[in-house]
Amino acid sequence: MAGGGVVVLSGAGLSTESGIPDYRGVTGVARRHTPMTYQTFVGDAQARRRYWARSHLGWRLMARAVPNDGHRAVARLHGGGLVSEVITQNVDGLHTAAGSRDVVELHGRLDEVACLGCGQRTSRLDLDGRLRRANPGFAGRVAAVNPDGDVELDDAVVAGFRTVDCLACGGMLKPDVVFFGETVPAQRVRRCFAAVERARVLLVLGSSLTVLSGRRFVLRAAQRGTPVVIVNQGPTRGDGYAEVRVDAPLGRVLPALADRLLGVQRAVSAGGVPVVPAAG
Repeated sequence: MAGGGVVVLSGAGLSTESGIPDYRGVTGVARRHTPMTYQTFVGDAQARRRYWARSHLGWRLMARAVPNDGHRAVARLHGGGLVSEVITQNVDGLHTAAGSRDVVELHGRLDEVACLGCGQRTSRLDLDGRLRRANPGFAGRVAAVNPDGDVELDDAVVAGFRTVDCLACGGMLKPDVVFFGETVPAQRVRRCFAAVERARVLLVLGSSLTVLSGRRFVLRAAQRGTPVVIVNQGPTRGDGYAEVRVDAPLGRVLPALADRLLGVQRAVSAGGVPVVPAAG
């Protein structure tokens, strides 16, 4: 990896140390309700109300999350030219907040909202203000927050919650993220495949690779003979394709990896003989 050309594919496990739990990893939380599907969201007004009530509270927790040492290590590797591109399955925006540039956010961003009528995109912060004004005093005991910003909330609490529509056309608003049952935009997928095909190494961070949406890039790398390195706590569905597999906390492994590789890079740039420190 010291030669550069590394493409990162990250998942929810990278954000657990920022207080956002994983779905399936060792720090994960079990859902007590089925994740929202696109079909249910657009076709069931009551389910949509329930989603927005839960997400309204969950967003407050997500908005307070800050990048952790793992995100910052990826940004350092990116800034140093060793990581060429970052693809993330996360919707929390923490790679960008840490300083990584031109991140491909495969499943969108929770801090943006799209109108399904006119296509206008607006800030989630603006929507949060509108929902607060429409629901003064709305609160509930949050049992857990999920990686998509949804929370566990008693249905009785959401009965009186009021949703709001697009200010431009009165259309239905939806977080600008890919729901279950919804297709990732084709142009975004093509960009990810192109990145994987340019990669010298595919580095998977904090993903169980359970969902094909992310696993397909590991499969493409393996088909092309590109080395796959996986760092994740717990097994993944890509382990059989990995040349290197590390089971350890990302917040510990990635800073040490960044120190090591960037140290080699500095030594080579200075014309010296690189001395590679032992891995921590």
